[in-house]
Amino acid sequence: MSPRSSPVDVLVVDDEQVHRYMLCSLFKQWGYNCVEADDGDTAVAVVERRDFSAVLMDVKMARMSGLEAFGHIRRIRPALPVIIMTAFSSVDDAVDLIKQGAHDYLTKPLDFDRLKLTLERALDHHRVEEKKQSVGSGAGTLETAIIGESKLMRELLEMIGYVAPTEATVLITGESGTGKELVAETLHRNSERRGKPFIKVNCAALAESLLESELFGHEKGAFTGADRQRDGTFVQADGGTLFLDEIGETSTAMQVKLLRALQEGEVQRVGGDRPISVDVRIIAATNRDLAAEVERGNFREDLYYRLNVVMLEVPPLREREGDVRLLASHFIAHFAKKNRRTVESVSSDCMKHLTAYPWPGNVRELENAIERGIILMRGNHLTEKSLPIQVQKHFSSSKPDESQRPATLQEAEMILIRQTLEETGGNKSEAARRLGITRKTLQNKLQKYGDAIEDSEE
Repeated sequence: MSPRSSPVDVLVVDDEQVHRYMLCSLFKQWGYNCVEADDGDTAVAVVERRDFSAVLMDVKMARMSGLEAFGHIRRIRPALPVIIMTAFSSVDDAVDLIKQGAHDYLTKPLDFDRLKLTLERALDHHRVEEKKQSVGSGAGTLETAIIGESKLMRELLEMIGYVAPTEATVLITGESGTGKELVAETLHRNSERRGKPFIKVNCAALAESLLESELFGHEKGAFTGADRQRDGTFVQADGGTLFLDEIGETSTAMQVKLLRALQEGEVQRVGGDRPISVDVRIIAATNRDLAAEVERGNFREDLYYRLNVVMLEVPPLREREGDVRLLASHFIAHFAKKNRRTVESVSSDCMKHLTAYPWPGNVRELENAIERGIILMRGNHLTEKSLPIQVQKHFSSSKPDESQRPATLQEAEMILIRQTLEETGGNKSEAARRLGITRKTLQNKLQKYGDAIEDSEE
């Protein structure tokens, strides 16, 4: 759906002239420059001399097969996406090429809609790879409100730095409460569209009929209550970014309409008959496994691939080692100011409770817990007693009982021998076997600890 700032060159490799001519005619209709190569060896020579954005290549050719040609192209231009064309009889060869790094494969006769979608995904991937080469690590220059220094978050921020300046459609995945909306905002804020609108739509919050009107707008009189014409969020976000949160909750019928909007770059108001062109970058988010939903038939495969040009996974808080303390400090300062409270200190036990808890609700749950603690704290000192009860209970249940811990290794050994003898009914041979020592060694230890063991059994 994004405009192309420069011509896109695609190389078509096929030893059938009619097939090459047909494909190049199609690509020119789609706005691409097309270059032909009549065999694998010709393709390798052309790639050595000229840059391309994508290659569409047949497997079976007279002089050099697609398998061999791909190996050469891969060495010359490792980031160049190659789409394989194959007959059903050679699908296994195509799958082998995918394992070696080919972008995708299509079976003949080609489905042109699938071809267009696959080519666009390949081109978007190529733009991301080009951006990586030109900017290096983008995380250092990001404008973002994301807080985190763990390895997983550094990797996520680095990927955002690569992807944000491109026009690639992005699918953000992760558990509820991890901060997917914040990632979407960061992508927009660091893109060339940052001066244009960033519009958010929660797809799970609206009924299907209302969601259609929200996204595409409606004409006056289109339904009861439509007393005026209204632009949808696609039009409102024109030139900017549209964030579709909880995309996995949309119905199959709505998925069809979304797919058309993404493919054609135009929408139609409810009750209207005139298409409206829009230039919108789509960022979608979900806490569902969309690939699994596709397998179950609950989500359209073509829409999934359209959205999943680049996937960013936001890690759960329990896997972000060290980030709980950073986030807690940030939220304490924020909510103290918001609620006009002064926090002079945070008890060490309070911080221990916060770092020990697994946070199933992720950052959102931590934020709510800190706000509650600030509101309920007594005086100017934040302690664990102000935290939610589930946080306190988890810490208590996971904390070892210091009164029952052996004071010395000798005491620990004595307790272990006693327990093992109790379990074996006093059978010293069996006890020695379970302890991994000889019966004689056990006898020596019993003589050593004899009085203490007898005392403990009284």
